[in-house]
Parts: sequence; C-alpha cells; structure tokens
Amino acid sequence: MADTNTPAGAFVGKATQPEILLYSRANRHGLVAGATGTGKTITLQILAQAFSDAGVPVFAADIKGDLSGVSQPGAPNDKLIERAKSMDLDLTPAAAPVIFWDLYGQKGHPIRATISEMGPLLLARLLELNDVQEGVLNIAFAVADKEGLLLLDLNDLRAMLNHISENAKDLSQVYGQVSPTTVATILRNLLTLENQGAAHFFGEPALRLEDLMRTNIAGKGYINILASDRLMQNPKLYSTFLLWLMSELFEELPEVGDPEKPRLVFFFDEAHLLFNELSPALLQKIEQVVRLIRSKGVGIYFITQNPADIPDTVLGQLGNRVQHALRAYTPSEQKGLKAAADSFRENPAFKTIDVLQQLGTGEALVSLLDPKGIPNICDRTMIRPPSSRMGPATDQERADIMAKSPVGGVYDALKDRESAYEILSARMAKAQADAPPPPPSTAEKEAAKAAAQAAKLEERQRVADEKARLAEQKAKDKAAAQTMKTVTSVAVPIIRSIGIAVVGQLMRGMMGNAKRRR
Repeated sequence: MADTNTPAGAFVGKATQPEILLYSRANRHGLVAGATGTGKTITLQILAQAFSDAGVPVFAADIKGDLSGVSQPGAPNDKLIERAKSMDLDLTPAAAPVIFWDLYGQKGHPIRATISEMGPLLLARLLELNDVQEGVLNIAFAVADKEGLLLLDLNDLRAMLNHISENAKDLSQVYGQVSPTTVATILRNLLTLENQGAAHFFGEPALRLEDLMRTNIAGKGYINILASDRLMQNPKLYSTFLLWLMSELFEELPEVGDPEKPRLVFFFDEAHLLFNELSPALLQKIEQVVRLIRSKGVGIYFITQNPADIPDTVLGQLGNRVQHALRAYTPSEQKGLKAAADSFRENPAFKTIDVLQQLGTGEALVSLLDPKGIPNICDRTMIRPPSSRMGPATDQERADIMAKSPVGGVYDALKDRESAYEILSARMAKAQADAPPPPPSTAEKEAAKAAAQAAKLEERQRVADEKARLAEQKAKDKAAAQTMKTVTSVAVPIIRSIGIAVVGQLMRGMMGNAKRRR
C-alpha cells in the first residue's frame, strides 16, 4: 500500500483488514478517545495529514505542541518502518502545509473575533454570568443594536455597560429591570477576563473563515494549528472560542449535503472542557450545530479521554470512532469503561470491555462508517505510523513557516476603528461641555466662604499696614521740616552779617584803588 491515502479515504491502521475512514462519510463526525499516553495525538496527526493530502483543510487545537510536527517530514526509526511493512505501507517522510495560529499572537497569527460576533450567549458563559446578569448583557446588545453602536472589543462592551447603567431608569421601562449593581458585577467579571488575556482575542481584523479553508498550489489542504498550551490556562476561553468557531461555520457556510469529501474537518481536543458547567441553552446549541453542520460539509472530531465526557445526545452523532486504551481504577472510571464498550458494535471475536484495558500504545479499537453510513463492527487495530515528525517543530521551523504563510500580514496588526467606546466617549464630552455648571456642593460653599473671610482679613491687614506706613512717613517729614526751620533761624543772621562785612571790604578796596590812580 502506498504512503498516500486512497482517493476513497484515509488509511488509519490495520486489523484483520485495513481500516479506512471514507472521505464521503467523514462529515458524519467522529471521536478519538483514550487515556493519557495511549496515542491520541498521533492518531489526530495521521487523520489531519490524510485529510490534507486529500485536499481537505483542517483546523486543530495543539494542546502540548506536539501536533506542530506535522509541518516537518518524519524521520522514521526501525520500529516504525517495521510497523509500516507489516501493514504493506510504504512510509515516505512527508510534511503537510500548515498555518500557525495563536489567540495571543506569540506562536502564530493572531485570531480575533468581535464582541458582536461572539454574542451574549457565549459571552455569558465566558463571563460566568447567572440568568439575571445574562439578561442585562442581552439588554446591552439590544441597545447597541438600536443605537447603531459597534461592539468590537472589551472597551466597547465596558462603555456600553456603563451607558445602560447611567440610563437604567429610562431603559428599565422599555427592556425590563436594569440594575446598576448587576452591571457592576458584570464589569468586575469583565476585568477578570481581561486580566486573563482575553483582550487579545476581541477586536479587528476578525478572522475570515475562508482563511481556514485554504489549499496550497499542489491542491493539499492547509492544516490550521491553534497553539493552545497557554490558552489551556483559561479553559473557559479555550472552549468558548472553539464553540464560537463551530457556530460561525454553521451559520455562514451554505448547505452542500453529503459531498465526496468534507470542505473542512474540525478537531476539538480536550473536548470535555466544552461540556463542563454547560447551560441548557448552550448544550442545545451544540447539539444543533453537531447535528446540522454535516450538511454544510464540515466534519467535527472530538478528542477526549473517555467517551463519557461527552453527552449522549452529542456522542450518538459521532459515527467514526477510534478508541485507545482506557484505565479503570475507580468506580466512576469503571462506569465510563462500560459506557465506552457499549458504544461499539460488538465483535464476536472478543469482549470489548476487556480489550479496552489491554490495548497498548499505538493500538485502538476502531469502528468507522461503511459506504451506507453504518458503523462497522469494531476491531482491534494497529494504528499506522505518521509520515510527518512525531514531536514538535522547533521555534525556528515555526518562524520559517510563518514567514511564508499565505495570511502573513493580514491579521498581525490590530485595527481600532470608531465604535461604541469612541462614540459614547464623544457624547459624554459634548454633554459635559454643553451642560450648565452644577451648583456648588456644601463643601465647596464652605470652602468659598472660608476663602472670602481670609481675603477680607487680608485686605483689612493691608489697609492697616498702609495707614501705619503713611503715618510713619508723615512723622518723618514733619521732623525734617522742623529741623530745617531751626537751622534757618540760626544761619540766616550769621550769613547776613558775613555778607555785609564782605561787601564793605570790597567797596573800600575799590575806592582806595581809585584814589591812588589820581
């Protein structure tokens, strides 16, 4: 058997016969389950590369970073080559075309959605709101829609919540009770979400679904890998984002019925997180999406430890199943083991519940749909080795792939156009500028009174100081005048007598000189 998959389907592994996941039935969804370390990630890698080779784009969350190795050719060891020969498989190393994504923009292109696209139902789950708080959030969306205010990022949502709180009295008459206390609680939850890094996710440019559905020049589907190691630190954001993406695919893609191969395959790792603390409304939405999205040509594959992690209403719609080993040490685990065994068509050659505990790494019980859409009898299957690397891509390899990415430069820079935050801020500034000044408060009045009294005392002191200065100057002037008068009364007679004597002497001299000349 050649390393490339047959046109009809993906070669998963070999039991008594080859196990082929038919592309024409791949949109009937599937499940990859098993305990930690049993080979679920390798199975995911094999399926993703097989779909890519068939020209089917793939979206998958990479929890541990290992899935990134699908972007690099494999280097099979002797053990893998021997396993491939036992399956008549020509194991040729090959890489798949990959686009790396990251909500935080660190290990891939940023992925963003707007607040409006997320909607109040998913946001309420993300913010962990109760029914009353969710109702107020719905009012915020309704008012924003009525007033033509775009809700793009967390600043817009915060501004909108403050807006309805300030106008609670008027809005309550139209939409029902809007409690400022409830709004304050939502704002606190919003701050917590922002501190967890969710601000990176909300904004523009928002993700375009067509960028997840690309094929390369050779006709292979791109594998879109979401770096989720950091994202998993916030399980609510991780699961809500993937649920949003599923919902967007369901709402935007047209009906295509049952195509020869899917338009997109969506792998949801750590699927149990999606169903934790799920409200009835959201569970109903998930059931609807899983049931109807297959007619849009989308296959959804859940990856989890135990099938019991998934509600029966959803589990019943997963036709293609690869079940790796399960461990059962506690009563609850034994119950899950029995549920997993009962979900398969029984193979008369062995007891399913026993084999589930005996499977080794790289083995699985496999039951895939036949051409009529009927599940085959499960069989103990040796999973095929991958053609790509078993292990993560290096940082340099990741950077090289991103440098040649078909979406390079499209999402990397954040855009901030006018939306609710800017419009409401401008309204508030204009209202403050146009409004008459408010009457002074009691404290302001007391302060003004104290300032006036201080100014009055200061003026009195200034006048008193000026009077004292003038009186002092007047006394100085009077003393100077008296001194001058005294000096004059003494000096004038003396000057007069001196003057007379001098004149007389001058006259005698002049007269004497005249007589001698005669």
